[in-house]
Amino acid sequence: MQDPNEDTEWNDILRRKGIIPEKEKDKEITEDQIVDILESTIDQKTGREIKNLEDKTLDELDELEDEEDEKVLLEYRRKRIAEIQALANKAKYGDVREISAQDYVQEVNKAGEDIYVVLHLYKPGIPLCSLINQYLSNLARKFPMTKFLKSISTTCIPNWPDSKVPTIFVYRNGEMLKQFIGPVELRGMKLTVEELEWMLGEAEAVPTKIKDDPKPKVRDVLFSRLNEQKNDLSDTNDW
Repeated sequence: MQDPNEDTEWNDILRRKGIIPEKEKDKEITEDQIVDILESTIDQKTGREIKNLEDKTLDELDELEDEEDEKVLLEYRRKRIAEIQALANKAKYGDVREISAQDYVQEVNKAGEDIYVVLHLYKPGIPLCSLINQYLSNLARKFPMTKFLKSISTTCIPNWPDSKVPTIFVYRNGEMLKQFIGPVELRGMKLTVEELEWMLGEAEAVPTKIKDDPKPKVRDVLFSRLNEQKNDLSDTNDW
């Protein structure tokens, strides 16, 4: 019997008449055919989607748009809630806590990852120490993510000289970042809470919005005094 897959003129005639089946290799799908099928499928799907949109009214299209906007708003709301929760977890202080030498390692060195610690060494009866404690209480409420501590100087560090109080140390991850030692560095009794906030902000201990040193410049002080003297002379001339 003749092989139906054989390439002969007689077999070609029989294939055209449908008497014998086509050759097996003729049934293989080429790459071009696969591309055509894919493009056709994509066109059909896109066409259906466009047709679906064309069939919708303006109100239905607005509703679809609102649904997309709602998804965006929900995602934004979810992220904001996560951010607020993260901040709330960090904002757990809000006051100035008294510590002793025994508390130092736990409260300062082991305060927690990325927690800023402000430690004030003070001595009772020194006015500038009392002023700074008052300012730190205000700043602790304003910046509850920063851990504010205070300790009597000689209680925390034995034999700490009275000449070096008040002293402020700034720590993060157990490492000292900044220190202000003595009344001169801490600007004496003319120190304002805004100045102290700026100083701690420069040490990155608090996220202050005060970008420039609030301390009056020498030039401003001189002009202020000259104006006062001028006003005094004017009052004398009036008499």
